[in-house]
Amino acid sequence: MTQSMRRKALGLLLFCLVSFGYAGAQGTVPTFVDNTGGKPYTLMGADPAKGATTTIPTVIAPVTLSFESKKVAGKPFALDAAKDVPALLRSPIFAPFKFGAETTQYADAMLRSTFPNAKQWHTLLGKPEIKPVKVTIPAGYGYVLTSKSTGEVAAVVDLEFLQKEIFKQLPKQEGKLVFAVTHNTTFYAMGDATVCCSWGTHGVDRATGNSFVLASYLQRAPVPIADKDVQPLTQQLAEFVNDPHFDPLYQHELYEQHLDPASAPGNAVSWMRPDSMHPGDGGRCGGNRIASTYFQLQPTDTNLKNNFPASEPYTVGSYHVQNVALMSWYAGSSETLGKTYSFPDTKILAEAAQPCPARRGRGPVANPTAAPIQPPATDNGHRLIGYWSGYAGASGTFPLRDVSPQWDYVLVAFATPDKNAPEGTLQFHTPTGMDPATFKADIQYLKSKGKKVMISLGGGGQHFTLADPARIPNYVSSVTKIVEEYGFDGIDIDFESPSLSIDPGDTDYRHPTTPSIVNLITALRQLHDHFGPKFMISLVPEGTQIPGGYPSYGGQFGSYLAITYAIRDILTFIDVQDYNTPPLQGLDGEIYQAGNVDYHAAMTELLLHGFNVGGDPNQFFPPLPADKIAVGYLVGDVEPTEVTQSMDYIITGKAPAGTRYKLQKPQGYPGMIGAMFWTIDGDRRQNYVFSNSAGPLLHGYPTSK
Repeated sequence: MTQSMRRKALGLLLFCLVSFGYAGAQGTVPTFVDNTGGKPYTLMGADPAKGATTTIPTVIAPVTLSFESKKVAGKPFALDAAKDVPALLRSPIFAPFKFGAETTQYADAMLRSTFPNAKQWHTLLGKPEIKPVKVTIPAGYGYVLTSKSTGEVAAVVDLEFLQKEIFKQLPKQEGKLVFAVTHNTTFYAMGDATVCCSWGTHGVDRATGNSFVLASYLQRAPVPIADKDVQPLTQQLAEFVNDPHFDPLYQHELYEQHLDPASAPGNAVSWMRPDSMHPGDGGRCGGNRIASTYFQLQPTDTNLKNNFPASEPYTVGSYHVQNVALMSWYAGSSETLGKTYSFPDTKILAEAAQPCPARRGRGPVANPTAAPIQPPATDNGHRLIGYWSGYAGASGTFPLRDVSPQWDYVLVAFATPDKNAPEGTLQFHTPTGMDPATFKADIQYLKSKGKKVMISLGGGGQHFTLADPARIPNYVSSVTKIVEEYGFDGIDIDFESPSLSIDPGDTDYRHPTTPSIVNLITALRQLHDHFGPKFMISLVPEGTQIPGGYPSYGGQFGSYLAITYAIRDILTFIDVQDYNTPPLQGLDGEIYQAGNVDYHAAMTELLLHGFNVGGDPNQFFPPLPADKIAVGYLVGDVEPTEVTQSMDYIITGKAPAGTRYKLQKPQGYPGMIGAMFWTIDGDRRQNYVFSNSAGPLLHGYPTSK
């Protein structure tokens, strides 16, 4: 089915859902419609105007997760939430606790705060049935993280996979709310572990029509986490209360097909995250649902992508619950909804939500006012590597010849799959408004200055595979044509998830059997043989695709390891993206999250030192030469001091204050090639703040040879 056909099919499905009612709503928990502000919103329970008590029957499904990627005494390691059930039953979710002037359950107190004028009106959760569920997590669908110092464990799991597996075992639970509970588990969305992390999801399961909340009970986490015990469950419960017909799987399908997710079943809203709640987030649009896209976060959550979710808990007795936005925050205050915007802490959201602004295109931005620093004339072997996309903002296109002289290797983004040509074919077009002849002349100009200019193949959001060996000639010939026509020095491989995924049963990175990986290795060798020994080949894996292979090998986890190992003799350099990554484990046995010196050092040393793939000592991945390894940073996601401190630590061994991760090689790795940035354009728009700091640092070290 073509993308156009898929969009038409989803559009027809959407028409049916809107025209005839959402099928999943049949047999779900009781709901009512509030028309505050002239816009209808569906909420859990019964109409507050009727002043009755509604008791919703419930099911607790404690989930045992068995991980094929981690073995204990020859058996898959298991995380069992059954032990959390007694504490869950005693918690404010099911038991009455004091909230303000009232003593009741969390959801009831939240609804009564939403409709403060409703009298003698309650929405209670009934005593739950207990229905345990066991789910096996294959190597490509999640992994386990264990703290060596504390022995505590957390897991990272594919959320959509887990939801589907749970409800294969839980048939229709007519009119009941299912609490699917995991233990110390965080989740990634879209089947892509770089889209991480959340504590769960909620809504209506399409396959069964079950109303559900899926989230973790947190107990003795292996890393410092702000969220505790039932906080993740109360967050998803609160979001369910405010959007009980939400379908997370359907919303994600709409995103994949570039259709409006606001048209999916459930309550459509538009809200911008408060700047005060999200330092450094720039008031980013929170989304068009009650919870944020992908991560199902509240406006009270403070974490950004790649980390465990975090927000300040509200303490009730010995439990910790989530501060959440009330419907008044989304819909605006009124006589019905009152003027309180958050619960239980009424002060955490002082004003109603701001609507998301219209999506901004690549409009004018200020040109740089600072001057780029000139590098020294001598070559010390270190390199500053960056991606160029040609976007300058106010001046239109950004010519290659205007790249700051600090950049040593310039990677042009991107050559992409040609959907109108035979499979395996790549194409490249210069940015809009840029003359191809001038572009080619600029490449030669940079090369005359001693720079290397490469073409990057793929890019985020582009799906490419060489699963059919018959397509290798298409790939090789199209890439050869691009390189020769423009005079590139080599190619950069940026095939992100799900373009590269290890097939089930392919367990040895030294002898891969996955066709897309085997055929890509063959194609790269053919290109190298055609162009000769000076032809440059670089790899830019996501965090899941190299360091993700340490806790688990399969699927997206470790998918670049076989390629890296097979072409190590012709590989120019590899630079792992330290910004597209979930929490992972270092060689010291501790867990690290992105966005700090510890993470950069721990993940980079996996390649510098070598590691046991999937934790298996029989599958040791040998270290790569230091001069083939760079660290990948994202402009706008990192501060210049974080870059310079982490680079200096890895290269010299001098740890900045507060560093937890200790290098396996205390003296550092003086030969490490340097740093990569996405993008050169972004650095230029920020007055060369990265190239003018990281460049002089790298170029100022003693020679690495």
